[in-house]
Amino acid sequence: MLAGSSAIVEPASPVDKPSLISAFMQQKLALWQKRLRLQDWKIQVKVVRKSELKPKTLGNVHWDLTTKSAVIRAMHFDDYARDFTEVLEELEVTIVHELIHLHLASLPRNEASRSAEEQAVNTIVEALISLDRNKK
Repeated sequence: MLAGSSAIVEPASPVDKPSLISAFMQQKLALWQKRLRLQDWKIQVKVVRKSELKPKTLGNVHWDLTTKSAVIRAMHFDDYARDFTEVLEELEVTIVHELIHLHLASLPRNEASRSAEEQAVNTIVEALISLDRNKK
């Protein structure tokens, strides 16, 4: 959903889809970066093909704590087997998920803690997205 609109509308032509999705992702990044108080971070979001991600993931984030910079990589919209609205919803979830990881970036990480971190991030994201989508 773009600023000022109340519904997500699929573009009339496939050519419009990349620019609409890019604008949507930038809007959601700015919104959630502010909500999560990560405005002091320089964060980019970009789409990548499914083959560039680990199996069974929809995105990832690479960060540098010293410069407070990060790149969120989200799965390309053509790699989803879902309708347009569901793809946008998943992209928002991916953005929020990866932003939460930035709050945890300074914690020590190992294989044992990664699973616990992932569970915690998933639970937090589910709660935040649910609250956001159900507010009226």
